[in-house]
Amino acid sequence: MRSTITERGQTVIPAEIRRLFHLSPADRLEWVVDSEGIHVVPVHNDPVAAFRGRGKGGATARLMQDRRDDRTRE
Repeated sequence: MRSTITERGQTVIPAEIRRLFHLSPADRLEWVVDSEGIHVVPVHNDPVAAFRGRGKGGATARLMQDRRDDRTRE
């Protein structure tokens, strides 16, 4: 899938991707740059709900640490 970047630096997320990742206008995207390129990671408005069911014990502690790490990067 492709999207175009406008003169203002904006782009559109294709509908199929929005549906697949359950993205809504309240969600944000995190742009991660590394040696392999650019990665776009969805950050849901409610991170606890987005994380629910994906961990195998200790999930709350990992989630809280991730959020602390996010705050130090901002």
